Amino acid sequence: MTAREAAPAADGGNVRKGAAKAGAVAIRRRVKRGVYLLPSALTLGNLFGGFYALIAVYNDEYVLAAIAILLAEILDVLDGAVARMTGATSELGIQLDSLADLVSFGVAPGVLAYVFALKPFGAIGGLAAFGFAACGAFRLARFNIQTHILDKRYFVGLPIPAAAAVVATLILFMQESSAVVIFGRELVPPEVASAGVLLGMYLLGFLMVSRVRYRSLKGLEVRRRRPFTILTTLLLALLIVASHPTLVLFLAFVGYALSGPIRTLPFWRKRQPMDASEQAAPSE
Repeated sequence: MTAREAAPAADGGNVRKGAAKAGAVAIRRRVKRGVYLLPSALTLGNLFGGFYALIAVYNDEYVLAAIAILLAEILDVLDGAVARMTGATSELGIQLDSLADLVSFGVAPGVLAYVFALKPFGAIGGLAAFGFAACGAFRLARFNIQTHILDKRYFVGLPIPAAAAVVATLILFMQESSAVVIFGRELVPPEVASAGVLLGMYLLGFLMVSRVRYRSLKGLEVRRRRPFTILTTLLLALLIVASHPTLVLFLAFVGYALSGPIRTLPFWRKRQPMDASEQAAPSE
C-alpha cells in the first residue's frame, strides 16, 4: 500500500474513533441525567412526608403525623447519601432539598406541636410554633450560603432535621395524651407538659439560629478500625431502644440538641479542647 492509499484509511479510522468517543460521552451524559432522578425522587418523598404530616394533623392523627416526619428524615438522609455517592449534586437539587426540609421539618412539626400541646396558650403558643418554622427557614438559608466554607465535621446551629426529630419523638412518646406517662404512670400532668413543650419550641428555635456548633455524622470515619467494645456498646444501645423505643429515641435526640451548648461549657473545653477550626466560626 502506498502512502497516498494509507492516508484515507487513517482518516477513516480517526473518524470512527471520534464517533465512538462522542457516543460514549453522550451515553455518560444520559446516565448522569438519569442518576439525578433518584436524589430528586427521594427529596420529593421527603416533601410528601411533610405534606402528609400536615394532613394527619388536620385529621387529629398525631402519631401518624410524627411517623411521617421521621420517615421524611430517613428519606432526607438517603437523599444526601445518594447524591454524594453518585456525584449527582446541583444547585437546583440543593434548593429543592431546602424547600422540602422547610415543609417537613419546619412547618409540619410546628403545626403538630401547636395542635397537640400549644393551642391552649393562644397567641403565645402560635408564636412558638411559627418561631420554630421561621428559625428553621433561617437555619436552612444560612446553611445554603455557608455550605462551601464551613468545616464539614460540624454544623453551625442545631440542624433543622434534629429539631424536628425532637418534636416528632416527643409526640410518639406522649402518644395521644399531652401528659408524660412512663411505664403506665402519669409523672407530669398535661398542663405542665404543655408548658414544657412551649418552652422547648422556643429553645429549639433559638438553637437553630445560634452559633453553637454540633458534631456532624458526616465527619465520622466509619471505615476505621474501632475497639471491640464499640460493637458491644452498639448492641447494648439497640437492646435499650427495643425495650422502650419512643422514650429512648426522644432522649437521644434531646441529648443531641443539648450536646452543642454542653460543648461550650468551660469544664467540657478543659476536658476535650476544641481544635482551631471548631473555635473560629465563619462570619454570617
